[in-house]
Amino acid sequence: MPSFTSPDQGDDLEACVLRFSDLDLKDTRLINPSSGLKAELDVSTKKKYSFAKKKAFALFVKTKEVPARPFECKEKWWKCCQQLFRDRISIHRHVATQHADEICHQTASVLKQLAVTPNTSKSLKSEDSRNPLKEYFTYNREVSAWLPDISCFSPDELISSQGSDGGEVLLYYCYRDLEDPHWVCAWQTALCQHLSLTGKVRIATEGINGTVGGSKLATRLYVEVMLSCPLFKDYMCEDDFKTSKGGACCFPELRVGVFEEIVPMGISPNKISYKKPGIHLSPGEFHKEVEEFLSQANEEQNDTILLDCRNFYESKIGRFQGCLAPDIRKFSYFPSYIDKNLELFREKKVLMYCTGGIRCERGSAYLKAKGVCKEVFQLKGGIHKYLEEFPDGFYKGKLFVFDERYALSYNSDIVSECSYCGAPWDQYKLCSTPQCRQLILACPACQRQGFTACCVTCQDKGRRLALSPTQSSFKEECECTARRPRIPSELPQQVRLPVSPRPRPGVGEHRPCSRERQQQDFPRPSQS
Repeated sequence: MPSFTSPDQGDDLEACVLRFSDLDLKDTRLINPSSGLKAELDVSTKKKYSFAKKKAFALFVKTKEVPARPFECKEKWWKCCQQLFRDRISIHRHVATQHADEICHQTASVLKQLAVTPNTSKSLKSEDSRNPLKEYFTYNREVSAWLPDISCFSPDELISSQGSDGGEVLLYYCYRDLEDPHWVCAWQTALCQHLSLTGKVRIATEGINGTVGGSKLATRLYVEVMLSCPLFKDYMCEDDFKTSKGGACCFPELRVGVFEEIVPMGISPNKISYKKPGIHLSPGEFHKEVEEFLSQANEEQNDTILLDCRNFYESKIGRFQGCLAPDIRKFSYFPSYIDKNLELFREKKVLMYCTGGIRCERGSAYLKAKGVCKEVFQLKGGIHKYLEEFPDGFYKGKLFVFDERYALSYNSDIVSECSYCGAPWDQYKLCSTPQCRQLILACPACQRQGFTACCVTCQDKGRRLALSPTQSSFKEECECTARRPRIPSELPQQVRLPVSPRPRPGVGEHRPCSRERQQQDFPRPSQS
């Protein structure tokens, strides 16, 4: 735990201090600062307001630390808002002038929490005596105490192999109850900066979900730290970290934050808990189940559904043979999809899968809670682990990923097509129209003809914008998305999605595009 002094050394402050590391400096959902904040708080909390604000400020500055360059007399610098600060005074001045609202938000959040949390030292010590892990962390709350020693490595060793050839991307999650997610947020921010990692890490009271990229040395050190941390070492093993070629270049920045859910299903973990998921199947066990399922595919009374829990633009370029792939744009639509099509799952055995397994944890828990399925199973480790073991198995096509790579390739199958001409194609690009947040499947031949937008409407917008650059009335999201039903309803004959690739047109042949193909839309990747 950090050492500090306070103008008030009362027992109630001792309890309060243990919560100061819970500061989340990126939570935009907190209450707005106001001059009447102190008036809203009880007397016991009022006198700690100034102290809480100082700690919020100090922790914010701490998360901005970066290693100084070699041969500099200082050991650390600070980086914030794409600016580098070489002395403490300058970073303090920057934070005070540019991030005052964030500091105030966090101070308000902590004090609001304290106002409704019992904080007598007696009850706290009693709880600590029953929880050795919490007692251990009470004396080791400094973020720096949980960073690896990299003094034996030069800065170049940590960053020299961040390209896609020599770098690596880690994908992992861990469901376990966290009492102080804000401290974990500060620690993860410092850890990733310490190792020059980029990516996204979501933290909640239900656990942690991360995708980070950097050099292989940096990712190896990251895994070692995670597996040695008392918070996670009994809940994770090395096999829980999925790896792929990549690096820090796969992410534009580092984003670490505290949320209600580590994967956004849109339902409070208090209502649907990760603690009641479906039965986990290893890749080998899942492979056998799919094999049996496909062998009975033509039987009228097949009682099994192979369910893809991902978004439509993910399953568009790769999926298991014979799967049911919901035409939804966000995982937060999944519960409504289940509700709308509940009869489809009645008395069925459901085999669920997703990219890395995290969406199936709570998705299967939601489906089980409905009480209509015969059995609910999920693929442990997701498609990622399955393809490591069965690259030429029943999964065909590419694996969509939420970073600048867009997809990983394990086999040569192409299961999607150009949205304009229908030729086999599975390489996403962003729509060429500014302000559009869609992904497009357009083959090289169509791109050469100028078809570089996600739909005809958006293509016309791009032309108008080119003629009138000052025009700013374009929607951020493409209009063609509105034509897609938010929650699709499945018909019996639509349950299974074919995966056989369509034949490519003959040489010189370029089929005219249908209006339906022109209006297909592919949204920019988002795990929401």
